[in-house]
Amino acid sequence: MLVKINSFALLGIEVVRVTVEVNVASRGFPSFDIVGMPNKSIAESRERVKTAIQNSGMDFPSTRKIIVNLAPADIPKEGTLYDLSIAVGIISIVKGFTVPQNGLYFGELSLDGSVRHTKGAFLAALHSKDTDIRNLFLPCDSAGEASVVNGINVYGVKSINELVNHLSGVKLLNIHSKGSQTPSNALGIETRQNYVLNEVIGQMQAKRALEVAAAGGHNILLVGSPGVGKTMLAKAFSQLLPPLSPEESYEVTRIYSVAGYIPPGGSLVTMRPFRSPHHTVSYAGFIGGGNPVKPGEISLSHRGVLFMDEITEFPRNILEGLRQPMEDGTITIARSGRIISLPSRFMLFAACNPCPCGYLWHPKNKCSCSPAEVEKYKRKLSGPILDRIDILCRMRDLEDSLVHVSSVKKIQDSDSNSLQRIEIARNCQMKRFEKEGITFNSEMNNRQIENYCSLHVETENLLSRAVDFYGLSARAYFKGIKVARTIADLEGSDSIKPSHIAESLQFKTTEI
Repeated sequence: MLVKINSFALLGIEVVRVTVEVNVASRGFPSFDIVGMPNKSIAESRERVKTAIQNSGMDFPSTRKIIVNLAPADIPKEGTLYDLSIAVGIISIVKGFTVPQNGLYFGELSLDGSVRHTKGAFLAALHSKDTDIRNLFLPCDSAGEASVVNGINVYGVKSINELVNHLSGVKLLNIHSKGSQTPSNALGIETRQNYVLNEVIGQMQAKRALEVAAAGGHNILLVGSPGVGKTMLAKAFSQLLPPLSPEESYEVTRIYSVAGYIPPGGSLVTMRPFRSPHHTVSYAGFIGGGNPVKPGEISLSHRGVLFMDEITEFPRNILEGLRQPMEDGTITIARSGRIISLPSRFMLFAACNPCPCGYLWHPKNKCSCSPAEVEKYKRKLSGPILDRIDILCRMRDLEDSLVHVSSVKKIQDSDSNSLQRIEIARNCQMKRFEKEGITFNSEMNNRQIENYCSLHVETENLLSRAVDFYGLSARAYFKGIKVARTIADLEGSDSIKPSHIAESLQFKTTEI
C-alpha cells in the first residue's frame, strides 16, 4: 500500500516541496529503505522512526518490506525533519486512516515518540502560504516562528500519538496561537543596554562618524592605537540602530530559521543582527557554503552589522570575498548542478591598528615597526576594499585633559541628541524611498542619486576639485555624495550644501 505525505527541502533559504512516498509491501524480504538522495542523518531516521513508533505503543510492520522515496529524487535532502512524515505514512497504512493532502508535516522524533524542535519552520510556513497547503504540522517548540505567518493553520505537535489521534479523528489538535517575538539576546545579538556610547571618553570625531554611518547605513572603518575605544564604539553602535521593519524582520528570520538559530519557542527576529566573527573563521563559515549550502557570517549579518575587529588579521581570501556582497547585497555560491544566492546587505564596521605594534601615531609610546612593516601591514587592505568603505576615521589617543569627571560629563551631554538626529534622518529616508524599494542612502544607485541628490554649482565644483586632487574613483565619488546626503538629512536640510560635501570628503580621504 502506498501513501504520500507533503514535506519540504531547504536549498539555501529557498524551499522546495518534497513528497514523502511511503510504501509498505505485502511481499518481499523484510526491510526498511529510504531513497531519494538522503544524507546520513536521514538514513539514520529508520531507527528513530521504528523505535519511536514502538515506544508510542503502536505496531511497526517489521515483517514487511518498507520503501520510502523522497521525491523529487534529484535534489539532495539533509536533516532530521522527515522523521514525522515517514512515521505518519507508516502508521496510516498500519491503522488504515487517510492522511489529508492539504497538510505539510515535518519534525524530528525522539525515541520516546516526542517531537523535537526542528529548524526551518518559518520557511515552511511561508511556503505553505504560497501554495495550496493550509495546515502545517510541526513540533510544538517550532510552532512560534511559523504562527506569525497569516493565512495558514499551525498545529504544534508534542508527540506522534497526538498527531495520530488528530488524523484519525480521536482527539483534534488546537491551532497554535500567534507566536511571541524572540528576545534579541537569544540569537546572540547585542542588546542596547549592554553598551552605552556615552561611556566612551572623548573621540568626538569617531562618534560623529558612527552617527552618520548609523543614519545612512554606511560602511565604516576605525583606525587607532590599542585601547582608544574602537571595540567599545563598535559594541555601542547597536544602540544607534532602529528595530527591524516588518519586511526586514521577515528577511532576517528566514536566514536565522534555515541556519537553525531560532531557539525553541522563538519567533520573529526584531533586533538588527550584530555579528562579530573571529579572524580565524573559515571561508565557508564567513562567506557561506558547505554541502548543503548554509548561510555564513555575512548573511547572518543581513540588515544588521558585521563587525570585523582587527580586520587586517583576517585572511586575504576572506577580505576579497567581501567585494560582491558589499556591492550587490547578495552572495552567489555555485555548487555542482545548482547556484544559490543568499542575502547579505549589511553594514560593515571594521577596526584596525595603524601598524603591527599599534603605536604609529601615539604621542608617547614609540612605534617599533619599520617603514617596510608598516607598508606591508597597510597593504593587507586592498584598494577595492577600501574603496567600498564609505567612512574612514582616525581615532585620537586619550588626552590628559579628558580624564576628568567634569570633562566626561560634558562629553556625555553632547551625545544626548544623537538618537534624535538619527531618527529624523531615518524618517527622511523612509519618506524619500517609499516607492524605491530601498531603506538607506547607502543603497542608492546612480539613477536614484541623480533624482535625490542634486548638487548646486558651488557644491559640484568643490566635489570635482576633490576628485582631481585626491584621485578618487567613480565609486568613491558617488559614495561621497551618498554620505553627504546623510549628513544633510541629519541637519534636516533638503539640499546638499558645500559643508556637507566637505565633511563627507573628510571621512573618505582619511589615510590609514
